Amino acid sequence: MNQIDEVRLDKWLWAARFFKTRHLAVEAINGGKVQVNGSRAKPGRDIRPGMQVSIHKGSLVWEVQVLAVSQQRRPAAEAAQLYLEDAASRTRREELLLRQREAGPQDTFGERPTKRDRRQFERFTMDQGG
Repeated sequence: MNQIDEVRLDKWLWAARFFKTRHLAVEAINGGKVQVNGSRAKPGRDIRPGMQVSIHKGSLVWEVQVLAVSQQRRPAAEAAQLYLEDAASRTRREELLLRQREAGPQDTFGERPTKRDRRQFERFTMDQGG
């Protein structure tokens, strides 16, 4: 990792692998989904080690402390060394993921039927004599 003192928030989020692209990171920051030291931030805000960053992505929340900064996107193992996640944040996130897995796939009620669904419906109605 490069030894630099500070880096833009959007670039750090991308390098730490919270977002796949910098554009997605900028959209999240502008949408108020990322806070630095408890306050809303702009994409160009400089991030330094020791700062607290809160990241909301869908129903998941990360509360992390910045340990290092990097301008390059590195492998996930190296990216994980850029921050330290709060233990309470990690347990909340893991419990939420576990509950979502246990709930199974969500119902697709209200969506248009697929071709397969229509064929099954036609077979069902023909078998019923209708």
